[in-house]
Amino acid sequence: MTNNLFFDFTVDKPAKTVVVTREFAADLSLVWAAFTTKELLDQWVAPKPFTAKTKYMNFEVGGKRFYAMVSPDGLERWAIQTYTSISPKTNFKMYNAFTDADENPDPVGSEWDYQFSEQNGITKVVITIYNESFERMEQILEGFTLGFTSSLKNLDDVLASLS
Repeated sequence: MTNNLFFDFTVDKPAKTVVVTREFAADLSLVWAAFTTKELLDQWVAPKPFTAKTKYMNFEVGGKRFYAMVSPDGLERWAIQTYTSISPKTNFKMYNAFTDADENPDPVGSEWDYQFSEQNGITKVVITIYNESFERMEQILEGFTLGFTSSLKNLDDVLASLS
């Protein structure tokens, strides 16, 4: 595994935006699949000791992924993602909102924009997350930063096992 891969986590509070830039030692097709297929997402997206459970996923414009982060004691925290734009292997966008188990979404969520590129066998992913509410961003930022950083490390392990 390459240890000098680029990783940056930038928070712009006035713009209500988080930008995560991360390189992976894997080809673009594999990294794209890891972000766009439920079987692979469920292997890495939850920070340990949590697990992810996708109830359904339809990766197409207008399609949705309904999933939960599950705590070790079985508590489920549900979210729904609606895909708003897809350009295969280069970009996809989605709207993400927390929900209850019956898919009733919170009134505010966040817009996610994923950019993918590859150079010399290293795939770079730039994720821009715009939060509709500054208060929502403030409430989840610390836990999100730690959790998402841990999840991306999980993704390194999944990619290494598939390469």
